[in-house]
Amino acid sequence: MPDSSSALDAPPTDEGCAESIRMDPLFRRPSISSESSSNSAQAGVRRLEAVSASWSKWSLYLAYAGLYLMAYATSLEGQTTTNLTVFATSAFNAHTLVSTVTVVQGVALSVVKPPMSKIADVFGRFEAFVVCVVLLTIGYIQQAGANNVKTYGAAQIFYSAGATGLQILQQIFIADTSDLLNRALCATIPDLPFLVNVWIGAPLANYILENLNWRWGYGIWAIILPVAFMPLACSLWISQRRAARRGLLPEAPYAGKSFRYVLRDLWYEMDFFGLVLLSAAISLILIPLTLAARAHGAWANPSILGMLVVGGISLVAFPLWESSERLAPHAFFPKHLLRKRTVLAGVAIAFFYFMAFYLSVFPYFYSYLLVVQNQSVTAAGHITQTFTFTSTVTSIIISFLIKYTKRYKYLVTTGCCIYLAGIGLMIKYRTEDASTASLVACQVLVGIGGAMIHVPAQLGVQASASHSEVGTATAMFLTLLEVGGAVGSAISGAIWSSYIPPKLQEYLPPETADQASAIFGNITLAARGWPMGSPTRLAINRAYQETMTKILTVAVCVCLPLIPLSLLMTNYKLDEIDQHVKGTVIGGPRQDASPEEREPLDPFAHSSRSNDYFNDLEDSRSRPDAYHKHS
Repeated sequence: MPDSSSALDAPPTDEGCAESIRMDPLFRRPSISSESSSNSAQAGVRRLEAVSASWSKWSLYLAYAGLYLMAYATSLEGQTTTNLTVFATSAFNAHTLVSTVTVVQGVALSVVKPPMSKIADVFGRFEAFVVCVVLLTIGYIQQAGANNVKTYGAAQIFYSAGATGLQILQQIFIADTSDLLNRALCATIPDLPFLVNVWIGAPLANYILENLNWRWGYGIWAIILPVAFMPLACSLWISQRRAARRGLLPEAPYAGKSFRYVLRDLWYEMDFFGLVLLSAAISLILIPLTLAARAHGAWANPSILGMLVVGGISLVAFPLWESSERLAPHAFFPKHLLRKRTVLAGVAIAFFYFMAFYLSVFPYFYSYLLVVQNQSVTAAGHITQTFTFTSTVTSIIISFLIKYTKRYKYLVTTGCCIYLAGIGLMIKYRTEDASTASLVACQVLVGIGGAMIHVPAQLGVQASASHSEVGTATAMFLTLLEVGGAVGSAISGAIWSSYIPPKLQEYLPPETADQASAIFGNITLAARGWPMGSPTRLAINRAYQETMTKILTVAVCVCLPLIPLSLLMTNYKLDEIDQHVKGTVIGGPRQDASPEEREPLDPFAHSSRSNDYFNDLEDSRSRPDAYHKHS
């Protein structure tokens, strides 16, 4: 039995019109209608709807093939460069800054998702994809050419901005071109390459380290990614041109406007000041945590204190700014979405889920395997990426379950229980004498739970939004996901930097006690400098082991809110929710725009939902296949 939900949490309905629809034999089930996207759609949304109207099924399949090719390239890159980070930072004698680099990535991943979804909504999906590929290419070049850890860390901004932009745009593209019932299945397409690449990435990284150097591990992708993007780019561009020739494409949003007008409009459309506040709040609180833990007396450093103060002020100012309709008319986190229980519970789940992930799996589990378990680069990579492989397989299975059960909520709850159990077992089985099988088994369990959390929870948040708001809702979910990851990385880094140096000083034998700082800063020295069983290696392993146990204990505590939060989500019946997706979509009949909708739309115009119902009803009587509406 589906659980009851509050009126605030359900999509907009019209009872009288819904009853008329139920009485019509062509409608096999009632449809809970979301707000029409045409009511408030920005130019980019309307451009996508025009492109979708010009797609054939085969051209849409071709676009998905291009999406998969690009996802394969970024997946293989991620699986490769993940194994290079510790060696890149060690090259600058700064292995401890792995967490700081991860926090910088997390900050960029967090703050770029909302503006990238805004770019896609304002200018168009094709244009946003191009921006992301350019940013990612710049990031690759910067990382490959970095001569110090500061440059390498700064490169993460461009790299993470491009990577997270592609991630959010892939999900927005899928949301634009699929119905809710099939969306979870379509959303697994960008993850399918992980089934192969988790086993290729680590050996490829090892080959690069042995035969080239870590710089080539970044530089080669500056060539591969743009090439891999070409099929999707061509598909989007050709479909956009076809829509323009048919007269479906709306006018460019700033055609004939003055430069001052464009700047003023973008200030509000992109919510630039809100982006600045969000960036400052996250970065100026989390980064000092990882830096201050490394140096004695750092908390008295005026720079550290200044960053924390500014970050705290920004954290308070951000929600105040976003709640003002005058200052932020197009806020990153719209108030009416935040009033919905499912949205609030979903984004909170994303936050705690990824926070626990970055305490239990990244960023230091890989280093732990190299040192304490004495694993090779390839083996450590495979063990770490077992989570990715398992979660990808589980995501596919879960997507089929969602498709055929038409429900999602209890999958989230079950996943939270499995996830908590997996991380709890890590405390017992992630020890120096643990077998490889027990380490892998914990990764498998956490991977299953993680997939059962992520895919259905994101779908639930999307189901609470209309088509014009799907990009915003998806960005909200993925933003809080990455913020949670950044917080987890910061806590991991603070614990790592606070505990390992004094423990090394305490446990190292006299003959190597003076090398504690060098061991702490260089993963290669820690893992390969002394043989297993020697007094120095025993001391290093003990320091690593005790620190890892403390981090995992925090991870278990972070997981505890997940289960009650999952119970707060509304158990939507997904085939009864219509988000008014126009054009050709995966999983539904083609629904062309009406003649009125083919005219350029006023984004500020509003129409009656009841009129939409009667128009749809009339349309269904002339089209027998239109019982499930997609307009």
